[in-house]
Amino acid sequence: MGSDHYFSAQPSTPFTRKQIRAFLGGAERTVNTAGGIFSPDGVDKGTAVLLSEVPAPAPAGNLLDIGCGWGPIALSMALASPGATVHAVDVNERSLQLTRENAEGLGVDNLVATTPESVDPSLRFQTIWSNPPIRVGKDVLHGILLQWMPRLAPGGTAWLVVQKNLGSDSLQTWLSRELPTGFTVSRHTTAKSFRVLRVDRPADGTNGDAAGS
Repeated sequence: MGSDHYFSAQPSTPFTRKQIRAFLGGAERTVNTAGGIFSPDGVDKGTAVLLSEVPAPAPAGNLLDIGCGWGPIALSMALASPGATVHAVDVNERSLQLTRENAEGLGVDNLVATTPESVDPSLRFQTIWSNPPIRVGKDVLHGILLQWMPRLAPGGTAWLVVQKNLGSDSLQTWLSRELPTGFTVSRHTTAKSFRVLRVDRPADGTNGDAAGS
């Protein structure tokens, strides 16, 4: 994509849709993708690891996918938890449009795809799944995680997949240090050169809104 990164708000490449087949929610499904977004050719390796290694999301409440791309994580959450509302956020308007189209095409009506600033700041999330955008740079990445991780609901859990050679261990250490008192960060599993990190907010909500909300 040259300088036209997937984290551009308005990609300069032509918005040319293409259909692909992807395994989501326990079945092969047809979805739309396009250039100028993250992983337009299919479910990337990190996302595949996340989807295969984490437990089912909360069955109700608000769920969150940070950096949704064309929607594989958000769609999987919405298919698994039809009684919940899934919030898919991305700065890339093309990604958001494709996620909306894919939700409609799959008959998913419990997914809302918006820019981060459009999410009601009072919302708290029972489950967060994310393949976070590591390549935006450490400072931007840290800002994104401090914006969303403290917004876990009391007793909520976030699951993050990060490639080992892109700093998963140092990110785990940083999160442990920077998140509010009472939050815990642990390594859930390692698979295919990726770590899946788990972030838990205490059920009593101790200091959970001390940062980033």
